Order: sequence, then structure tokens, then C-alpha cells
Amino acid sequence: MKRLFTFLLLALSSAAAAQTVQTQSQALTEDAVQYAARYGVTPDEALRRLRLQQASVAATDIIRSEFASRLAGISIEHKPEYRIVVLLTGNEQVIDQLYSGVPIVFKTGAKATREQAIAAMRAHLIDLRTELPGERGVGYDQRTGEVVLLVHSADAQKYGVDAIRARAEQLSGIPVRIVINDLLEQNMGVAGGGYVAGNADGRRERCTSGFIVTDGARTGVATAAHCPDELVYRDQDGSEVPLAFAGQWGLAYQDVQINLSADAAEPLFYANRGAGSLRRLVTWRNRESTRAGDFVCHYGESSGYSCAEVDLTDYAPPGALCGGPCEPTWVTVKGALCIPGDSGGPVFSGEVAFGIAKGINRSASGGCNFFYYMSTDYLPPPWRLMTRPTPRR
Repeated sequence: MKRLFTFLLLALSSAAAAQTVQTQSQALTEDAVQYAARYGVTPDEALRRLRLQQASVAATDIIRSEFASRLAGISIEHKPEYRIVVLLTGNEQVIDQLYSGVPIVFKTGAKATREQAIAAMRAHLIDLRTELPGERGVGYDQRTGEVVLLVHSADAQKYGVDAIRARAEQLSGIPVRIVINDLLEQNMGVAGGGYVAGNADGRRERCTSGFIVTDGARTGVATAAHCPDELVYRDQDGSEVPLAFAGQWGLAYQDVQINLSADAAEPLFYANRGAGSLRRLVTWRNRESTRAGDFVCHYGESSGYSCAEVDLTDYAPPGALCGGPCEPTWVTVKGALCIPGDSGGPVFSGEVAFGIAKGINRSASGGCNFFYYMSTDYLPPPWRLMTRPTPRR
């Protein structure tokens, strides 16, 4: 019997390997359909931009190094034109550049570098519980050079938005933008139509899987640490394949669990399982190289396949969602679909891994404000992504 071990979006088994795997061009073309619909451009233009998004990382990494002492942020703008914006401290002007026809625009006048802002968040804003006892999230916006402080509407009414901003800026020395948010924030959860299931607290719960990983000797699949430990994959004919628990890491900056499978022999994942979109993982994007405005996609067994922009690159979720206070290392994506049950799913662009989905911020009506993911940088050593270069077609 052929087994298709898909721990969310993953094709793990030889049965999956026998399926048609998308080429790089096919993978980006599928994502480009989502891009074109969101920004009102032609599919050809959307595909051109997504290719440039990947190719331009090397250029922005060089800029990040060259202007490290002044760098407040790097972001991608999609309207009114596609361009890269570099935000710097100080007033010394820098001549704009051009990369493969894409303008790289330098803006000056930021009050602090990204590094200084993140240090301030760690030192002051995340633990500001005595003066602002309500739960809150905090992140950094590379577009504006501001710390974004999410506060509950009750706190905003009690203390006043201006007073909260003034106190936060006094403590941190960094410009602060206040966003009123109900802070209905939770792990993406283990409810919904996942392919991987386990028992937790007497209940049968399901999750979504991420990418295939290896420690050099064993192979398995990564998902979220808050999923059940012992998991099984239920095949389409009703048979079940056990996935042995290898370990979980779920504090501060990690939310990842690894379950073993001898069938996980190929670095394959489903970008859109409903459409049979099977992809081969070729590489990954480091968190430091991730830019506000990067267009990424994710798949969840509950919400399906959707794409949107990276918003905050350095986000600390509120409360104790990380087994205690969260580090400002999570990345938010605003505008995609997200529903409980998506936890552990892959975040990607084309054949490039970005992260593993962790949690959602939702409105009172249940709508998805944004979701956030753990960068694959934080896979626990010696575990690493399994990748395989593929011809570019």
C-alpha cells in the first residue's frame, strides 16, 4: 500500500515522490496568481516581481552590511510601483540605486536603528507589566522605524493612547506607534481538518505539518510544539501510519516539534494540497534577510492556501504563548487566511522556506488580523531542513 505521508503540506512517502512535482516556474506561477489578484497587476508582471523578490535578497543583504550602523529597515513596496525602500538614521543622503530594473530608494531621518529598537523592546516594552498590566503585543516596523505596541481597547480607554505612547517612548527612546487591538491571540491550535492527529487531554486533536527535516541520520517532519506529541497520519483509505515523537522545543523563540518517519525521504511539501500542488524545497530565507513587504504564502489544513505580505519582522506575542514571555523573533503576515488547525504549517515563497506557522491574532468576529511564524532559522540543532537543488525551469 502506498502511503502519502503529508504532515500538513508535506509529501513524505515514496507515493508522494511518485507524484508530479512542480518546477520552480510552476511554483512561482501559482503564487503569482495570488499576487496578481491582490495588487491588480497582470500574471506576467506578478511573476516578474516574485522572481525579483527572490533574486534581490543578495542585494539587500549587501546593503544591510554596508549600512549596518545606520540601518533602520528594508522593505518592499508594491504600490504605486514595485520598489525596495531602505530606511536609515541620520541626514546624510545616499544615492538611489537600480537592481534589475527595480528602484532601490534610500530614505533618511529615522530616529533609531533596527538593532537599537529591538534592544529597547527587550529591555523595556515587553516587560512593561507594572504600568500597563493588560496583555499586549509588540513588534518592529521596518517601513517606518517605529516600535508598534498593540494595546487592548480597555487599556487604551483607561490610560489614554497618548499617555501610553508618551510613557513607552520615554522608557525606550524609540518612536512608538500604538495600535488598538483586542489581542485575541492564540496558537493556531489543533482543531480542524489536519492529516496528522494525536491525543491530548483525552481529546483527538489534529495539526498541520511543515517541512521535511533531517539530523543526518534520521528523517522526519516539523510541526508546532503545541501539537500532540505522538502523532499518526491517516491515509485516504483509513489506515494509519504512526509518527514517533522525537522532541519539542517551545520556549521564548521556538515552537517546533519533530516526529520521525522512515518514509520522509524527499524534501517535498504541499503548497496547496487541495490542488495537488507538490513542491520540492530548494532553500530557505534567513530571518535577518526577511524584509517587510515580502510576499509569502502558507498552507493550513483548516484555511487552505493563501498569500500576503510580511508585516512585522520582529514581533513578540502577548502573554505567555511561548511558555512564558515571547522573544521579539516572530514574523507576522497580514492579509492571509488563518484558522485554528493551521499550526505547524509551512510558510514559503515558490520553493523557498520561510517558517513554520505558530499563532493568530483575530478580531472579535473571528476574522484573521494576522498570523505569525517561527523562522526555520530556529530549528533545533542538529535538525535542519532537507533540501535538494532542482533545475531552474
